[in-house]
Amino acid sequence: MTERIHHDGVLVVGAGLAGLTAAMAAAPRKALVLSPTPLNTGCSSAWAQGGMAAALGEDDAPALHAADTLAAGAGLCDPAMVEILTREGPDAVRHLADLGAPFDRTADGGFAQSLEAAHGRARVARVKGDQAGREIMRAMTVAAYVSPLITTRAGVRARRLLQDADGRVRGVLAEQKGRLIEITADAVILATGGIGGLYAVTTTPAELKGEGLGLAALAGAVIADPEFVQFHPTAIDIGRDPAPLATEALRGEGAKLLNARGEAFMAAYHEAAELAPRDVVARAIHAELEAGRGAFLDARAAVGEHFPDEFPAVFAACMSAGIDPRYQVIPVAPACHYHMGGVVTNATGATSLTGLYAAGECAATGVHGANRLASNSLLEAAVFGARAGAAARELTAPAGRVVAGEALPDLPAPALAELRRAMTRDAGVVRDAEGLTRLARTVEAMKARHGEGPILVTAGLVAAAALARRESRGAHYRADFPQAKDPPARTFVTHPGQQALKVAAE
Repeated sequence: MTERIHHDGVLVVGAGLAGLTAAMAAAPRKALVLSPTPLNTGCSSAWAQGGMAAALGEDDAPALHAADTLAAGAGLCDPAMVEILTREGPDAVRHLADLGAPFDRTADGGFAQSLEAAHGRARVARVKGDQAGREIMRAMTVAAYVSPLITTRAGVRARRLLQDADGRVRGVLAEQKGRLIEITADAVILATGGIGGLYAVTTTPAELKGEGLGLAALAGAVIADPEFVQFHPTAIDIGRDPAPLATEALRGEGAKLLNARGEAFMAAYHEAAELAPRDVVARAIHAELEAGRGAFLDARAAVGEHFPDEFPAVFAACMSAGIDPRYQVIPVAPACHYHMGGVVTNATGATSLTGLYAAGECAATGVHGANRLASNSLLEAAVFGARAGAAARELTAPAGRVVAGEALPDLPAPALAELRRAMTRDAGVVRDAEGLTRLARTVEAMKARHGEGPILVTAGLVAAAALARRESRGAHYRADFPQAKDPPARTFVTHPGQQALKVAAE
């Protein structure tokens, strides 16, 4: 028998930075936070290395940060949302510092900031070089645990959104230890992270399989830009799943990309060389690997003996594989890192479904466009997580009955492994019609065998949108359509959505 619980407040699905920020911002309403894993695990926020980009320096301004964000987004950013992100960004960083996040400081007490690719200023506030995500989430987790208004339940996975006869979202059907629980609430905030677990080579936790996006799509929410998947250029290529990350800050410090001949190759691909936008660097490394020349990150001169103190996570990952980055180059390869697409929201996190909000990587606010600017992800989670929580707390559900529904189909482990291989092969750094068509057919065949669950819905949306966008823009590169088309246009889709795709390629 299904257990039924009513939470008098805001229900948050996901416990990364966006989810916990939303829960705190819901005060004085009570927030119930559901997480499939223990807090501070299984979320990309805790794994983020670079830091948070914000105009905190005297030589910087939100308008300059916005200009860099718009340029990286390749014509698809929403300027109004970018303005919110960059204007509210500095206060979001200061708020996290007030909560106890130990950002690196200068001698005069200001925020120490590093330079990352495609930024015109050194504006990335970091923690111990590459520990930003871990330390920010440590501070957030403590704050959530001590708050009398926040209750957390770990080991709980959302299996369906609950709706009434009018389609209003009323809660979630959750699973805990094999037992189903109907949890209703006045408002639901999805903060379920990205889709890295759909790829065989990824830098994100394996738990992030796009299920929040798929659940929202199956409930009828509008989805935007699912084809835009960012591949981090410098995953440490040591055969691990997920792959450890060599933060972009290393290149900001002067590390060089070399091939097996010892040649620095980035200048041949872009005038900014190692500080070119991520999509350019990822394709350059992909090309070197495909040509059999190999790709390595050389931080021996740029960091050298300071590695253990300045970049401890990278140092530990390398040493665990028998590579000492103080004296050796680091083998690297592109890996799925971030999803620019997601559930469409407005500036307050509201989706197209009444009662449902979204924040963080599972949301599509429009700030990232076709290619996220480095270190804008934690910032977006903090800024728009707070906005979603503040808006959701004002919502009160009218009387109404939840329409009963079963848990949506899951995907068995062998099928998931097959899907991950297909996604990396056919919807990876370089795409074409042949591969994307093959991927779409693979997904449809899996739906026929295993049912239409959220994982396959998300994968299918990525494949369909990537096939429909017959151009190359930002992180989406089509070998058969290498040029961008004008005017730029975003993708908006509902499920089943092939007929609703609206892209620049049409």
